[in-house]
Formats: sequence, C-alpha cells, structure tokens
Amino acid sequence: MKLNIVPARNGSLWVRQGLQTFFRQPLAFVSLFFFFMAAVSIASQLPVIGGTVALVLLPTMTLGLMAASASTQAVPGVRAPAGSVFMAAIRAVRQDIRPLLVLGGLYAVGFLLVMAISALADGGKFAGVYLLGRPLTREAAQETDFQLALWIAMALYLPLSLAFWHAPALMHWHRVPPVKSIFFSAVACFRNFGALTLFGIVWLGVFVGAGIVISLVTSIMVAAGAMGGGDAGSAIGSVLMVGGALVMAAMFFASLWFSFRDSFSED
Repeated sequence: MKLNIVPARNGSLWVRQGLQTFFRQPLAFVSLFFFFMAAVSIASQLPVIGGTVALVLLPTMTLGLMAASASTQAVPGVRAPAGSVFMAAIRAVRQDIRPLLVLGGLYAVGFLLVMAISALADGGKFAGVYLLGRPLTREAAQETDFQLALWIAMALYLPLSLAFWHAPALMHWHRVPPVKSIFFSAVACFRNFGALTLFGIVWLGVFVGAGIVISLVTSIMVAAGAMGGGDAGSAIGSVLMVGGALVMAAMFFASLWFSFRDSFSED
C-alpha cells in the first residue's frame, strides 16, 4: 500500500465524481442509504446500549456506500445495474463484518470520550441532548457553558472523523487491521489536508445551495396549502425537507470512495 499526496484541487474533483456516480444509479444509492440508516435507527432504540450500538454500525454504512461507488467504476463506460450496486455493498459488509464491528467499537469509544470531555464544560447538558435525546430549551442553548461544550465537541470530533475517514476502506481493500487502519487514515488525511478542506468547502456549498432550493419549494407548498385551507402543503414540505437531506447525505457518502482511491494505491 502506498500513500499518494494529491493536489488541493482534487477535493472539488472528488465532489464532482461523487455526484456523477450517484446520478448514474440514484435509486440504488438512496435505497442503500435508507437501508443502513434504518439499521442504525433500529439499533438506537435498544434500551441503555442503543446509542452505542448505533455508533458501532456507522463504519459499516461508510464501507457499504464506498463499495457501491467502487462497483459503478468496475467497468469504465458500462453502467452497472442497480441490483449489482446494492449487492456489492452488502457483500463488502458481509465479508468484513468482524473487523468492521471492531472498528465501530473503537469509533464508539472515541466518540463517547469526546462527549465525556465536553461534559466537563457544562455538566453533561450537551451530551445529554446529543446522545440521550433530552429536550433542548432556547434558554439552555444560549448558556455559555452549553455553547462551550458544543465547540469543544466539534473541535475534538474533527480529528476523530479524520482518523476513521479511510479506515473502513483500508480494512476492506488493503486488508489493514483496524488499529493500523485508523493510524494510516489519520496520516493520509493530514498529508492531504488541503484536498480534504476543499472537499468539505465544496460540499458545504452544495448543501447550502440545495437547502435554499428545498426551502423555497417548501415555502411555496406551505403557502399553497394555506391558501387552499388545508395542511397538505405543510406535510409535503416536511417530506421534501427530510427526504432532501437524506438524499444529499447519500450523495456525500457516494463521494468518499474517490478520496480514498486517490489517496492510496498498490505498492
């Protein structure tokens, strides 16, 4: 395995390649994302350990969608059937389910540690809202200690996410053990930080632009529903907001494969 140092402009290229890949098989990617999100949501409902189990499953979802992206590139110029894209993701997860669960356990430990450190600033208020779903009042959100805990969590989560960015793919395609995959992922993200930064900025722009469009459409639907004297417009608008956010998330995950493919190659 060889680490490649890529120019910063590759970050925008990864976004474009991810969008192109998604639109080659949008139904397959959306179905896959909903499938994995449903599994995470069901796991989160388990008493006491639900939140932790959901965290453990997140690397599995990452690998599944990266494998789906890779399958669309298997034969250049040939569009892979939606069924084969879906099955490629399931096969990848099934093949490496044990190391994925180990990696997921390490991710859960890291995430809970981040929450524990943030709890030192506000006594666990932010962690309770994020992990346990406790209600958040406007007054609590405006408290200085709550906002400090939020910023601490964000600052600590960034290096955690980079450490696990390439880890599932390294385990699957290069047979790297879980702990080593975390180390190599962190090194790769540090060495290619410029490309990853541009990748994040471009995706932020895409999300903001899509959010504006969805908000405008939702506002029109709500206004039309109000003029008609019914709530159908509001209901459709809510569905558009939630559905649009999930589709955008599926697009984002479809682009992760390209950041891994360009960062590592066979030695």
